[in-house]
Amino acid sequence: MLPKQSRAARALLNWTQPRLAAAANLGLSTIVDFEKERRQVSDEASAAIHSALENEGIEFLSGQGGVGVRLSTCKSQGEGD
Repeated sequence: MLPKQSRAARALLNWTQPRLAAAANLGLSTIVDFEKERRQVSDEASAAIHSALENEGIEFLSGQGGVGVRLSTCKSQGEGD
């Protein structure tokens, strides 16, 4: 997972960095430093971020067209119910 994917995923969810930190059970400084590319995070922290975002319907994309994220329509349809 790349820092730009984390930033894009948060934007799709309208999440703040503190919200992601809480959902991933990580310190805020870990999220801030990761997204600003100040340091690499551990594999465990990366997995926690990835999982927290996936649990909210984020799909991670990779391939010849580049990397990215999208919000699953199945998850977004359930919002507000």
